[in-house]
Amino acid sequence: MSGINEPDLKWMEHDSFRDHLSTVAEDGKRKWIYPTKPKGKWFKKRTAVALFFYAIFFILPFIYIKGRPLFLFNIPEGKFIIFGFAFWPQDFFIFGLIMMAGILFIAIFTNAFGRIFCGWICPQTIFMEMLFRRVDYLVLGNAQQQRLLGKSKWTNEKIKKYTLRYAIYFILSFIIANTFLSYIIGVKELGKIVTDPISMHIGGFSAIIVFTLVFFSVYAFLREQVCTNICPYGRLQGVLLDKNSVVVAYDYKRGEPRTKYKKGDHEGSGDCIDCNQCVNVCPTGIDIRNGTQLECINCTACIDACNFIMEKIDRPKGLIRFDSESNIADGIRFKFTTKLKAYSAVLALILIAITGLLITRKNVDGTLMRTSGMLYQERGADSISNLYNIKLTNKTMHSYIIDLKPENFKGKIELVGKNEIEIMPEQQISATFFIIMPKKAIKERKQKLKIGLYDKAEKVNTMSSTFMGPVSRTDDE
Repeated sequence: MSGINEPDLKWMEHDSFRDHLSTVAEDGKRKWIYPTKPKGKWFKKRTAVALFFYAIFFILPFIYIKGRPLFLFNIPEGKFIIFGFAFWPQDFFIFGLIMMAGILFIAIFTNAFGRIFCGWICPQTIFMEMLFRRVDYLVLGNAQQQRLLGKSKWTNEKIKKYTLRYAIYFILSFIIANTFLSYIIGVKELGKIVTDPISMHIGGFSAIIVFTLVFFSVYAFLREQVCTNICPYGRLQGVLLDKNSVVVAYDYKRGEPRTKYKKGDHEGSGDCIDCNQCVNVCPTGIDIRNGTQLECINCTACIDACNFIMEKIDRPKGLIRFDSESNIADGIRFKFTTKLKAYSAVLALILIAITGLLITRKNVDGTLMRTSGMLYQERGADSISNLYNIKLTNKTMHSYIIDLKPENFKGKIELVGKNEIEIMPEQQISATFFIIMPKKAIKERKQKLKIGLYDKAEKVNTMSSTFMGPVSRTDDE
């Protein structure tokens, strides 16, 4: 908490909260969190964001452009589609740069605005707080009723409520699992798994069950533990945040010293009346008045709760608000720091590189290698041949008939077992061919070659390899 003067530290003297997790009791047992149902301006905004996310998440798998899904992350086949662009193993460096740009953007955003990604955009939080937690309020009751029910003995009423709750959890998890799987194998393949007999898709059906159980376990049992203990992004806050970061913060200068509310008696006391509403509504169980903590996901529930109380006691809103430590302690407003400038410059360079790679990306790509373990072969009295293997990937939605032509050498190319190389949409194909060169055209023992790939008269790519051959004594001289 750099930037705080010594007198201002009195309100933080009892900092034992840093010695334990908010979800673990003193005896080491799990402390279940039963947050008060949030409401207010910020909650309405979060609800709108969540609804937008649900629409995107559940609709995207069904969007196809020219027969190709808008998004697909087919890890088993090594095929990824982003905004209709297909990425194969040969394009992994582009995909890697895109992922790096995304991570760097989150780092920049975190340095500037804290863990707001977690509270507003992260699927874990959106599903947990805006869907599964809603089920709890609907089936089990408000926070106090949930707490009492959790501590009570097992009765028929409790069994009924928990059975209904977990049944709804399982159905929601099943829907989420199917949608998640559609991003991996595609909606059409998922439709086959759902409609065909189970015996025809044992692997796919097993994947649905596994994903369903994983999501069910996360939202039924792990819950906020994912955000506070498991997710590595939360641990990065200690590195990414600084006193200039805008986070959900408590204005201790205005709020301290805390006193119980007495109507008309406000002299010498802070605006905080120690009502604990900010604590009761927190989905991770922390007290935001203790300062920025790893468990805070910037969900703004405490802002709404505090503003509601401030309105009731006729005091200004914003005791808890989005602000930086620098502004609270010294009145220094947010500024674009050197760290942010450096991060942004690196991000800009990566985006430029990605753009360049996408522009120069070939529709037909692959690898060309001289067959290993084989030397050159004599072809008659005046020619030498080398054997090659070529593997091509068609990244488009239309087929190609590839013709191989010499680019920088005199010779001919002879396919093995076929007259042409036809490659269908989004298909990978392999072929074997000889390159035959006259001995007099061989100038080096290991000569570099370029081979053009043509579809009719249009060149679609150029590939390189080497040609091994003897060099005559005359040529050496």
